[in-house]
Amino acid sequence: MANFRTEHDSMGELQVPAEALWGAQTQRAVDNFPISGLTLQRDFIRALGLVKVAAAEANLKLGRLTAAQSVAIRKAAQRVADGEFDAQFPIDIFQTGSGTSTNMNANEVIAHIASANSRVKIHPNDHVNYGQSSNDTIPTTLRVSAAVAAREQLLPALKHLQKVIDKRARELKTVAKTGRTHLMDAMPVTFGQELSGWSAQVASGVARIEDTLHRLQRLPQGGTAVGTGINADPKFAKAFCTGLSRATKVRFAPMDNFFEGLSSQDTAVELSGQLKALACGLMKISNDLRWMNSGPLAGIGEIELVALQPGSSIMPGKINPVIPEAMVMVCAQVIGNDAAITLGGQAGNFQLNVMLPLIAYNLLQSITILANASRLLADKAIAGFKVNRKHVDAALALNPILVTALNPVIGYEKGARTAKQAYHEKRPILDVALETTGLSKAELRKLLDPLTLTKGGIHGGK
Repeated sequence: MANFRTEHDSMGELQVPAEALWGAQTQRAVDNFPISGLTLQRDFIRALGLVKVAAAEANLKLGRLTAAQSVAIRKAAQRVADGEFDAQFPIDIFQTGSGTSTNMNANEVIAHIASANSRVKIHPNDHVNYGQSSNDTIPTTLRVSAAVAAREQLLPALKHLQKVIDKRARELKTVAKTGRTHLMDAMPVTFGQELSGWSAQVASGVARIEDTLHRLQRLPQGGTAVGTGINADPKFAKAFCTGLSRATKVRFAPMDNFFEGLSSQDTAVELSGQLKALACGLMKISNDLRWMNSGPLAGIGEIELVALQPGSSIMPGKINPVIPEAMVMVCAQVIGNDAAITLGGQAGNFQLNVMLPLIAYNLLQSITILANASRLLADKAIAGFKVNRKHVDAALALNPILVTALNPVIGYEKGARTAKQAYHEKRPILDVALETTGLSKAELRKLLDPLTLTKGGIHGGK
């Protein structure tokens, strides 16, 4: 047993790996939950470390810890937040639904580090966890980690994506192309107009997330075990949020009702829903890119995405739209995560939700992969695609739907006959209309000009 040491908790003694910084409660969880190998992410551990820093600071101000105790805890917890000890957080996400195992994991690791690096003995429960319960600490850490990740990672990535889309939209604002409804040829639009729709989708996604974050940044810390705040100083919650806000540069405040914060995860479900809506938008944009890039000979072939890697192990020269495909898979994962988070959100029984680790893991994964994929979509797909002008112009010239612009002049029925003839004979609509409408070539050129038609309004008739 030279590689182990003996630790104890309220249930008795237990052997713990000699090099581990955790104690008996963490070890019990490691032994009890060998399920997935998935552990809570760096963003969560960072937030948990900062929560313990803020708690120790608040408890010092309120006279609940001595200066020596508070300093020792804060130094150790900050090192946890900074990522020095991520390997010391081995517990599977499929554990006790309150996340008590993870909270005690943090308490034990921080107490071990603090005791080893100071002249005071720090106890995991009596000092690191003072004025706290797993039942308010884990819901708080869930909210803090998601809010910080969204503000530091996802929102900047989405704003970058929108900026790149807007730049390309300006560059292509006078390039007309065949519009499509039902995947079928329709009236023309410009590439700039098409991309402006993408930009607006991203902007709406940002607005939805920002709106939810105002609610997510209300924290239940201070409610302790069941929401009553037992064993916590009445001033703890406010002092805690003040210190945490300073450390994260994100404005946190106590929830108006701690019972809501412990028993429900409605705001996490709301944020996940906003991420799902964003995923639907990003999937639409990515699939548009895939369709526009399709071919290049037998597909739509309007654009050419930057070639990033060989597309086939057997077909030489094949290049695939790998970045939009990756984004589509990310979006599918986010939509799946939302289903799990929704089920997790309804698992609030009486005074506690008991699917907190699951909700935290899936929410953070959705935020992270959407942020990473959005930057790739911007920089490796949208920023560099080329428009196949010759192909786009040729398809537009043959588009019989342009006859729609003649409706005010020749009427719908004559327009339909003209379009059908152009389809059947595979001739440019202008040439056929010259034969069927009685209008001059100059008049038809003016009425059927694709770029003019992208501006809307009535272009013929009285």
